Amino acid sequence: MREADVLSASDNRLRRGLIVMAILAVLIITAFIISMNTGFIRLSPLDVMKTLFGMGTEKQSLILYQFRLPRIVISLLIGAGLAVSGCIMQGISRNALADPGILGINAGAGLMVMLFISFYPTTAAAPVFLLPVLALIGAGATAALIYALAYKRHEGISPTRLILTGIAVAAGISAAMIVLTLRLDPNKYQFLATWLAGSIWGSNWKFVLALLPWIVVLLPYVFYKARVMNVLSLGDQIASGLGTSVKGERMKLLIAAVGLAGASVAVSGGIGFVGLIGPHLARRMVGPKHQLLLPASALAGALLVIIADTVGRWILQPSEIPTGIVVAVIGAPYFLYLLARTRT
Repeated sequence: MREADVLSASDNRLRRGLIVMAILAVLIITAFIISMNTGFIRLSPLDVMKTLFGMGTEKQSLILYQFRLPRIVISLLIGAGLAVSGCIMQGISRNALADPGILGINAGAGLMVMLFISFYPTTAAAPVFLLPVLALIGAGATAALIYALAYKRHEGISPTRLILTGIAVAAGISAAMIVLTLRLDPNKYQFLATWLAGSIWGSNWKFVLALLPWIVVLLPYVFYKARVMNVLSLGDQIASGLGTSVKGERMKLLIAAVGLAGASVAVSGGIGFVGLIGPHLARRMVGPKHQLLLPASALAGALLVIIADTVGRWILQPSEIPTGIVVAVIGAPYFLYLLARTRT
């Protein structure tokens, strides 16, 4: 009877998780449709439908296919990538405040992209596809530095030490980026200032193609590792006792998290808090089991970024508010709330 109760509870959690993910998917589709109709040049829902079926004007096709659709797709991809990256980091560190932005991973990726943009044009096809690779190098180097500084022999990595080290490294990298911007010409300075605020600047199909392989390869891999993450969440001793190679699996997952964050930052700029908010919202809705938590985090992150981007394009027309600022308006109070809860 007790075993039957456990199976019933597991089925209920699975059913609830699937319902939650279905609701998130419906909300994403709704936001997708609203976003296609949002912009300085308004396209009514009827105009959008006509254009999608090839009956729109040349101007409507240009606006929808060359500007809005790639930007919307990129919003969804980076939202999913950053949220899953944050979920991985929270899982392997067992720290509710872990996030690629707070830990400095985004800053490291951003520094490499900034150096690249400073010396090379970004409109050619080859540099566009190099950006995620360079961002991965910067993010990986930053992650290695944080790991080395936070690690203590015979103690491992303390969650608090990891957060504090990440914040310190991120602050140092941000200061270096500000110094570098002072040496740029006005046009590149204006672009990078907007990029640092979290603007989805790569709004064309080349950037979608540059980001898509990273998301398509890494997300299924992370979902496949959901059972391993469940074991790691039990603690190193228990995970080792169950036959899990703790250091090896943690390193593989960390590389995947760095890859997702770095590739996302390469085309989105400094958008923070998505990796913090997405997993927390998902955990509240589907629970801590990673088979449900990881895909729910991806959906929650995608929904958050597409809503933030749509609001940023709509609220101060014809000007735009960078997506990162809109996310920060939501994320900063939530971060303080989590910090207050952690203290208690």
